[in-house]
Parts: sequence; C-alpha cells; structure tokens
Amino acid sequence: MTNHRQKYLWLAAVALLVIQAALALTIVHRESLTFDEGDHMFAGYMMWKAGDYGLNPEHPPLAKLLATIPILSNSLWIPPPKHNQFFKAEAYLNGRDWLARNDGDRQHLVFEMRVSAELLALGLCLFLFLAAREWFGDAAGLVALALVVFDPNVLAHSALVTTDIGVSCFFVAAIWTFYRFATRPTFIRLLLVSLATGLLLATKHSGILIGPMFISLIAWEVLKAPGAERKRVALRLTGGFFAIVVLSVFVLWAFYGFRYTARPAGMAFSTSVTGYAEPLSHFDSAVVVAVSRLHLLPESYLVGLVDVKLMSIAYPTFLLGKVYPHGLWYYFPLVILIKTTLGLLLLFVLATFATVTGKLKRHRELFYCLAPPIIYLAVAMMSGMNIGARHLLPMYAFVIIFAAAAAAKLAGTNRRWMILCAVLIVAHIVSSLLVFPNEIAYANEASGGPRNVHNLLSDASVDWAQQLLQVKQWQDQHPDQECWFAYFARPVIDPGVYGIRCHALPTYDTQWGGVGLVPPSVTGAVLISAGDLSGCEWPSGQLNPYRSFQSRHPDLTIDYAVFVYQGTLAIPEISALASAQQSHALLAKGQSEPALALAREAVATSPDNLITQTALGDAAAATGDKQMAETAWQAALKIAQHLEPGAQPSYIPDLESKIKGLSAGK
Repeated sequence: MTNHRQKYLWLAAVALLVIQAALALTIVHRESLTFDEGDHMFAGYMMWKAGDYGLNPEHPPLAKLLATIPILSNSLWIPPPKHNQFFKAEAYLNGRDWLARNDGDRQHLVFEMRVSAELLALGLCLFLFLAAREWFGDAAGLVALALVVFDPNVLAHSALVTTDIGVSCFFVAAIWTFYRFATRPTFIRLLLVSLATGLLLATKHSGILIGPMFISLIAWEVLKAPGAERKRVALRLTGGFFAIVVLSVFVLWAFYGFRYTARPAGMAFSTSVTGYAEPLSHFDSAVVVAVSRLHLLPESYLVGLVDVKLMSIAYPTFLLGKVYPHGLWYYFPLVILIKTTLGLLLLFVLATFATVTGKLKRHRELFYCLAPPIIYLAVAMMSGMNIGARHLLPMYAFVIIFAAAAAAKLAGTNRRWMILCAVLIVAHIVSSLLVFPNEIAYANEASGGPRNVHNLLSDASVDWAQQLLQVKQWQDQHPDQECWFAYFARPVIDPGVYGIRCHALPTYDTQWGGVGLVPPSVTGAVLISAGDLSGCEWPSGQLNPYRSFQSRHPDLTIDYAVFVYQGTLAIPEISALASAQQSHALLAKGQSEPALALAREAVATSPDNLITQTALGDAAAATGDKQMAETAWQAALKIAQHLEPGAQPSYIPDLESKIKGLSAGK
C-alpha cells in the first residue's frame, strides 16, 4: 500500500509539473519581449561567445547562461561594441539590435530561450515539493506543489529570461539542503548545501541574504539543542557555515570563469569598482573597494552589488495612484494584499491560527519555513526598490509551504476543515486561471482585479511592456486609423520590429534619444502603456505628461495594460516633452541652433513645465545666449522648488550648478 501511495504521489507531482510548464509556456508564447529580457539574453550570449561579463553586471550569470544554451549553435550577427558607453546602455541597446536583426517579430530565438528559462521554474516547484514533503508530509508536499503551480505571480515570471524565479528556486534549495545538513551532518550534505548556495549567489545579488538566514537557523539549532550538546552543535554548524561560504564562493567564481576582470582582454569596462562605489556611504564604499583590491569576488559581481545599492537610493515608487520619489516601507505589504489570491491569503491566516493554537506542532520545520521569508520581507521593506511583486517571489515560496502544511494538517482533523481548505485551494486556482494568460496583471478580487491594478501598482506588477503582439493585432483590425503610442519599454524595445506603425510618443526613458516631433493635437487613437499612464518612472507625478488621461475612461484596454483613447485629443504637454527631448538629442549632436528653435517651441506649448524650461536653458547656453539661459533655468528652478520635497534633489542641484556656472563664466 505504501509503495502504491508513493507511486500515485509522484504521478500527481509529475502531472502538476507538466501543467506548470504548459501554462507558463502558453503565457510567454503570446508575449512580446519584456523590459529586461533583451538585456539578459544578449549578455548571456556574449558570456558564452566572448567571455564578456561587463554587459549587464547588475545580475550574476547563471540564469542568463542557462537561457542562452539553446541558441549557441546558431550563427548570429553580433553588433559592434559601443566604446566608452555606460555598460547598461550598451547591453540594452545592443541587445535590442541583436534580437531585432536575428529574430525580429518571429520570436523563435526568444521562445527557445524562454523554454530553457522555464527549467528554473520547474526546479522551484520540485524543490518546494520536496521541502514541504520532508518537513510536513506527503499531503503537504502535494498541496504546496498545487499552490505554486497555479500561483499567478509565479506563473507570470516562470518562463521569462530574468532572475526572479531562479533566485526563488535556489533559496528554497539552499534552505532545504541546509535543514538536511543540520539534522544529519555528512560531507555529501555539506557539498549539496554549498552547491545550492553557490547557485543562489550566481543567480541574483539578493542571494547574499542567505547569510543572515543561515545564521538565524544556526542560532535556532543551538538554542534548541540539549544543554550538554549546545557547544558541539554550535561548533559543528558554525564550521559548516564557514565551509559553505568558501565552497559557495568557489561555485560563484566558476560562473565567472575564475576571472576577476569583467571584460575580456582588449576591451575596456565603462566603470571601475572604486569609481562606481564612490556615491555609497564611506563604510559601504570602503568594504566594496577592499574586497575588490583583494580580488575576493569578481569585478563584475562587485559592480552589480554596487548597482543594486545605487538603484535603491532614489527610485520612484507608484502606489495606490500616487508617485513617490523614493521607496516606501509599507509598499511590499500592500503589494502582498493586492497581488496574492484571496485563497492563499486565507490559507496563510489558517496557517497562523494552526500555529498559534498548537495544531501545527513541528516547531523546527516551522522555523525553517518562516525565518527565511520574514528576513527577506524585512530587507525588501527597507530596500527602497519598489518596482514589483516579482521581488517577493522567494518569500512566496516559503509562505506557500507554510500554508500547505496547515491545510494538510487541518484537513486531516475533520470533514469541515477539509471542505474549508479544499474551497480555499480551489479559490486560489480559479482566481489565477480567470486572469490567464495575463498573469503579470493579476490582482485579487478584493482590490478590483486586473482591470483596476494599474490604478494601484505599476511596472512588472502590471505592465512589463509585453503586449506588442496584441497591439499589432489591434492595429491589423484598424488598418486605416492613425495611431500614437506611448510604449513603456521604448527605446529598449522598438515596436516597429513587431510591425507596429504607430507614431512614437515620448516617455521618461526616451529622454536619451527622443522620438521626433509630436503635434499638440492629434486625431485617431492614442495608445498608452500602463507604466507611462501611471508615470511610475518620474520622480514626481506632476511631471507625468500623461496624467490628464488618468481621469479619462479608455475606449479599449489591451491585456489590462495598454489603454486606447480615440477621437481628436489635445496633448500639449506630450508635444512639448517630445520637442524638449528632441532638442536635447540635437544638442548631443552639436546642432545648437535647431535645438534652440525646438526648445522655444516646447516652452511656447507648455511654459510652466520643468522639462521644457530646462531644455530651453540648455539650448540657449549652447548658443551663447547667457541671459536667455539664466531666465529659463531660473524658471525651471522655481517649478522644481514646488515639487514634493523628495523629488526636488533630482533637479534642483543640477539647475543650481548650471546657473552658478553661467555666472562664473563657464
């Protein structure tokens, strides 16, 4: 009977894994590139082909290397290196051109890489099943597997070529293998936990949080050991911890080819660890530089660590309809309430009840299940990087195990508990499938569902720029209609590659190259990505040129994240932003007179605009008209001083420096 039970258990587990892969691959098969994927894909390919770790160092290599294995046999065109260009710009723009030239709108290569990335999602599901099963029994393992297979946040990111699923996979693997080592220490188990930890470090920089997680688990083991055994347990686990650190760092070095320098011989890196770490606090900078000088970690990995810290210092946040110029400690708790199915939320409540009342008694396993997500959530709340539920996926994995443990335990006590737990599990699955295949835009019913989520959150919680195939379908259904498109990922992804002929509208990111001129009034259709509608990348909502559309009801919504407005529409602020950005693009080419003409036009269209006045000052200074430059910069400074206090540092110091330099004759 036991053998038959185990056979059916594994058959059910395999069936769920097949379902997970089918659902995830169906989702990505209809999605165009998301914001970060081209960057990851190109960087991974160049790691294999040229040993170049200087592209996309903000993420370690593992997920990128895995995803690009299927395309290594193809003879692909490689864009020439962009010398003296910032590493992010080089990776993003070369990645864009590389995919456009080799794959276009066919997405054959993209899909092959996504299929390979899906292996990490299957690994996450498998490790979660194994951990839950060993900690809380077969039923808990199967329930946990069902919950994670249908979880909308996991499904949304499963087969994307990014790092969030991979880091979740190896967090679970590392904690589970450490549990096995702590319960029965052997050399093989030490090697397995070291390997899992090394793979974790090689997937995402947040993997370093495994350190405090291990320390908390060691403290628990020591405190719960019998008095006479505590010293021996402490020495054994502490020694094991240091061995894990050494061996896992060795695994990390292996993914960088045991080479310190980020770029291969003959290629210059656009930055240095010392220079890039300079804006950090004195202590943080000193630590990073010391590690760099001793070559304890690869150069690319260190630059990535610094980049994560720099990005979190001042990153705008969009939450509940408002833009904040910085992170919010309560952002992720609210994301959990919005992006988690009501079924899973209630299962978590039941799990808490079962733990408090003593119905769930496996204290050691509960600590292994709860300490890691608590540490992870605490760090996430303090991080300042508030751009999506995907950053919480490692936490979700452990919460799912916790919820499954309680569901299995309570369901085994009586029929009423069994019915209640079954209803919540089914509710979790149904809520997720009702949104399928638009899982990125998932929000639970209490928060208004996917139709309302763009009013609450932004970026990868709603719109990661993945809707170009559906926008193309809309265009094909309206062949004679003139259209204008504010696309969230431009210029990183070019909608024209997918055959979209809509005129480009400016966004925050198009400031680096402009989109051409836009009239102050258009007739036809204006399409706006949710990320641009919310203005989530601007330090202040006052600067968002699309804020007037927030109160308008769209004529059509594409995949919950591209909004279509039809008719004759006045868009003076959008037009002015386009002219200002084009003025800056001309200045970069040394064409100061045409740049001045465009800047004048931008100010005439939108005079009370920080961006247009700044553009006019820059263009006037370039032509030698100091009086006009100072007048425009002073106007821009006055506008900046009326922004939210947290947004002012993004503009005021630069404007004051320009005015001061002008008066000094510079």
